[in-house]
Amino acid sequence: MSTEASQNRLDTLQPIELAEGVEVRLRIAGPLLRGGALGIDLAIQWAFILLAGFILSLTGMVVGGLTAVGLISLMWFFVWWWYPVFFEAGPWGATFGKKILGLRVVQKSGSPITFGQAVLRNFLRYADGMPFLGFGVMGIPTFGFGVGVLVATQRFQRLGDLAAGTVVIYDKVPPEPVVPSPPALETIAPPMALRPEEVKALSAFTDRAGLWSEGRRIEIADHARELSGSKGAAGVTRLTAMARWLQERK
Repeated sequence: MSTEASQNRLDTLQPIELAEGVEVRLRIAGPLLRGGALGIDLAIQWAFILLAGFILSLTGMVVGGLTAVGLISLMWFFVWWWYPVFFEAGPWGATFGKKILGLRVVQKSGSPITFGQAVLRNFLRYADGMPFLGFGVMGIPTFGFGVGVLVATQRFQRLGDLAAGTVVIYDKVPPEPVVPSPPALETIAPPMALRPEEVKALSAFTDRAGLWSEGRRIEIADHARELSGSKGAAGVTRLTAMARWLQERK
């Protein structure tokens, strides 16, 4: 694994480049927190299955034993397989376990997952659970295969995530600190009329410039050299001066 890849795995705030050339940054959830969310969800599922199974078993005296067994099997199927699907495809984007620990399932673009993606990623949990201790579907899953795939991928994706194109992220990410750059010593009017989004980008540049090294500020400013008319440190100074000019006229 390269040094850059190793650093990306250590830093959970990972950049993901989309097909359109746009880069998004998502804070990827690691195996430990995801394991905790899975444990909470399993406890909720089994508690519901046992409680509902007990209630349905009592109805066997009225509807018959075979009917009660059929209802219990149907209830077990929906709770075990469809519980995570409905919650992850819904407005929460997370099961109760993930919600409690502040996690959410999203597409790699950061947008909510579709119902089809939720079905695919969760129905592949059976493969992630292998090898099983015991026999058949009633064996106890070890999740050895799922954990192995999880730690081997850069964005901690299990088999279901890889197939569905999803990632698990922290739902609430603290805002990045704002360290403005030193104020410009002069003000310069922009040489052209700026659109609202361009004004916003220029303001964001000066607000975040204090977080970056001089080389990074120059690199970003060089992308706007058509506006500043300069490259290098001179371009940074001119952009900062234009931002100050715009702020004074608000």
